[in-house]
Amino acid sequence: MSQNVMIHVDHLTKDYGAARPAVDDISFDVRQGEVLGFLGPNGAGKTTTMKILTSFLAPTRGRAEVAGHDVYTDSVEVRRRIGYLPEDTPLYKDMTVLEYLDFIADVRGIPKENRRPRLKRVVEQCGIEERLGSSIGELSKGFRQRVGLAQAILHEPEVLILDEPTSGLDPNQIAEIRGVIKQIGEEKTVIFSTHILGEVQATCSRVIIISDGKLVADGTPDELSRKTSGATEILVEVGGVRGNDQDPLVLLRHIEGIDEIKTIKTADWSLSDRPRATTFRVTAKPGVDPRGDIARVIATAQGMDLLQLTPEKASLEDIFRKLTTTQGAA
Repeated sequence: MSQNVMIHVDHLTKDYGAARPAVDDISFDVRQGEVLGFLGPNGAGKTTTMKILTSFLAPTRGRAEVAGHDVYTDSVEVRRRIGYLPEDTPLYKDMTVLEYLDFIADVRGIPKENRRPRLKRVVEQCGIEERLGSSIGELSKGFRQRVGLAQAILHEPEVLILDEPTSGLDPNQIAEIRGVIKQIGEEKTVIFSTHILGEVQATCSRVIIISDGKLVADGTPDELSRKTSGATEILVEVGGVRGNDQDPLVLLRHIEGIDEIKTIKTADWSLSDRPRATTFRVTAKPGVDPRGDIARVIATAQGMDLLQLTPEKASLEDIFRKLTTTQGAA
């Protein structure tokens, strides 16, 4: 395993004896400092994969390593190097926040002399300074998630694994937890699963999508957009002046690199007594970038202005739906 690879998954399979494996022969690496979004529909195998990586489950076949240690044969070392926040945060609700974090420090073997500065940093990082004396059972779900994150990073793990860390939170709480994760991701290798695709777009440097137990996509959001969208699409907005009777649609159709043109916002180019603007979605032929030709044709046309020339990328939601809807969610 390469020195800066923190997680190595090699032909990993988990079979519960059902008609199909929960995780079906997946392989990937996560490098030091990456924030990886782990996506998939319900029942796709995300949680099972995370439980294998955290040594809660043994794989049926294949292997996985965390920081160079096998999750099955060297599970104690793996657990020392990871912080884990499962979907249902396991907190002792009758404890105060400080009591609970002190208990976790004992469990993790953090020496007494190092504990106070470590607790102080984690409490500040997760924004729970004013809740240390509060009973965990009295906290809002958002603050309980913050406490869960604090326990996951208290022992300064090299890898952080978060399973649906914003599940059940309101939009304000989601934004707060997202900010905490982003800050943590500056120092740790992070894997987190979520159904909120905007969260991944805003936070992750890389995305893995699994469906029906199989890995169906792996790359940055931009890479996935290029791989799955196929043809390049460009938004073209053309403005006209009074007295110009040329139709930009006719001009664009003569450009050789264009395969299809759709009018998105219509203007009546037969009316010559007012300014006009029309927006088109242009689909380029495979391997062709017609933007230069579009710019030249519009610029040389009398009485026309090129107001917009913007390549369109498939959204992460489009990519997710395209790669997973044929499988069906369990």
